[in-house]
This record gives sequence, structure tokens and C-alpha cells, in this order.
Amino acid sequence: MFPIKDTIPHRETPFVLYFIIGLNILAFIIELSLTPFQRQIFFYNFGLVPLKVTQNGWDFYCLFTNMFLHGGWFHIISNMWILWIFGDNVEDRMGHFRFFIFYILCGLAANFVHYYFNQLSPVPVIGASGAIAGVMGAYMILFPTSRIITLIPIFFIPFFFEIPAVIFLLFWFLSQLIAGTFNKIFMPPQVGGIAWWAHIGGFVAGMILHKFFVKKREYRDFYDDEILIRYL
Repeated sequence: MFPIKDTIPHRETPFVLYFIIGLNILAFIIELSLTPFQRQIFFYNFGLVPLKVTQNGWDFYCLFTNMFLHGGWFHIISNMWILWIFGDNVEDRMGHFRFFIFYILCGLAANFVHYYFNQLSPVPVIGASGAIAGVMGAYMILFPTSRIITLIPIFFIPFFFEIPAVIFLLFWFLSQLIAGTFNKIFMPPQVGGIAWWAHIGGFVAGMILHKFFVKKREYRDFYDDEILIRYL
């Protein structure tokens, strides 16, 4: 199940969204300039390594740098695509500066939750998905009646469905919760993979924190009108 687009256009140019995507692309270009061995050292130094924190304390810069690093082409393209779908409308409702602070705080919350559940893991955690999960959590609360155009392959045949945002995002969250619980119970900390608990932590943080960042002047009427025009 992969989201293609949502049905709500942004009202203002999402400058901060462009800026965040640009930072991620710039960091990825730097990664591509490194040899595989140099890249491993780079991830160890600038990613979040829970075991290193447990043994030596926090290198606070890694809490910020790790959310702009990615492990490969699919990793960065999928993350930036999802951020592009959900981020513009959330930035509309928060404003540019507030959205940037909100994004960073969700990324920090994701990092702390991942560390709490993986304190002995020597595997560096990199990627924007924790912060993006926070944006998704805010989107679910702010735009529950939006529709997400979703690609669902059935017997290798692609089908497209319009799924209400609240259903799509709740299903996504529950899938992360189930996978994170399974991973915590059955997988040793030395094994890499997806940072499920970072996704969970970021999503919950977005649901909680969004109300402190939404502008007093809301655009709910505008968005509701767009939905009614499309679906009457």
C-alpha cells in the first residue's frame, strides 16, 4: 500500500518543505561522494547509535544530523515522497517557522523513543522517517476527511483507491506498532532494519504537539470547500 497523492492542494508555497527536502538531498549527495567504508564511518559518527549513547552519553548533534541522512536511493526517495504528500498542508496550517520547529521536535521525539526501546543496539539509526511520521500524525488530526490516492497491488496488478486519510494513517500506525512489537520481542539488538519505534514515537509526537503549532487563523473552511467541490 503506497500513497500517490492527497486530494487537498496547498494554499501557500511550502518554502520550509522545499528547504527540508533540499537539506536531505544535499546530505545524500555528500554520502554518494564517499567510499563504502567512509560512508559507514560517516553514519556511525552522525547517525544515532544507541549503544554509544548508553556507554558514553549523548552526542547531541547526532539527534539532529541523523534525521537528514539516508541509506540508499529507495530510502530517500520514499521518505521525501511521503513528506511531499503530507507536509505541504501541515505547513499551511502551522506557518513556515512553526512547521520547521514542529518537524525537528518530532524527529527528536522519534530518536528518544527509538533509543528507549533499543539501548543496546550498535546499529546507527538514520533517516527522516521519524520526523515525517510526526507530520503524518498531525495530518491525520488536521485533515481526517482528506482522501489519499493509494496504490495497492493485487496479484501484481496495480489498483488505485481513494482512502480516507484517517483510515490510511491509522492503518499505517497500527502496522508500525505491530512490527515494532514483534521486532522488540523476537529480534536481537545487533540486527539492523527499520526503526519501527522511531516511527511510532514520531507519529504520537505529531498527534500531541500539532495543537501547539497550528496558527490561530485556521483555513479549515478553505479545505472543507475543496473536499466538498471534489466529492459532491
